[in-house]
Amino acid sequence: MVKYFLGQSVLRSSWDQVFAAFWQRYPNPYRKSGPGCSKWEPQRAVYQGKAPEDHLSATCSKHVLTEDIVHREVTPDQKLLSRRLLTKTNRMPRWAERLFPANVAHSVYILEDSIVDPQNQTMTTFTWNINHARLMVVEERCVYCVNSDNSGWTEIRREAWVSSSLFGVSRAVQEFGLARFKSNVTKTMKGFEYILAKLQGEAPSKTLVETAKEAKEKAKETALAATEKAKDLANKAATKKQQQQQQFV
Repeated sequence: MVKYFLGQSVLRSSWDQVFAAFWQRYPNPYRKSGPGCSKWEPQRAVYQGKAPEDHLSATCSKHVLTEDIVHREVTPDQKLLSRRLLTKTNRMPRWAERLFPANVAHSVYILEDSIVDPQNQTMTTFTWNINHARLMVVEERCVYCVNSDNSGWTEIRREAWVSSSLFGVSRAVQEFGLARFKSNVTKTMKGFEYILAKLQGEAPSKTLVETAKEAKEKAKETALAATEKAKDLANKAATKKQQQQQQFV
């Protein structure tokens, strides 16, 4: 048995904009664990003296380990073919971690093939994991094309197949994999919208995490200010009391 997923999404941006954003999707506030954070741009910034050394860790999400272009070519009919090897962390269920060595349990190697046809404005991507295949294989196919109802929008048709050869628990593993995949699709679309807004010069809306963090920092500042004010009032009261005592002596 294989679990199958079929979904369709629409991005309110042109195909050209989506194509440009595709290669710059990560990191973003929604999908820090997804592929796409180039390891060369942060290094170049450091080497050119434009950023401190800790920029390497700050620029790319710690969940994104590597991104390497294995092959790229332009075909005679002007299509761009690319193959990338992506390494990212993707935490397994605790029961699954017992089946794999600790040093590999959190690392997933993914191959991504893409075909870009600028003439017909379509981009097709295929992704699949090449390790942990005994536990689970997730294959995904996405087609990006111009929306039929609005030429300024982009339509994404997404298919996925989740399979497992783990004896006795394959159904549970597939259910888990499908649920995680659906969750990741939602995050992927939000991340896409975030990057598109940045590329188009718009101010991306703040995430709940960012809003909560700001509220927490503001609460800390308020509490600190209140503490300092209380200390100041206490000191003034103590000084006044001391002065009064000295008057009676």
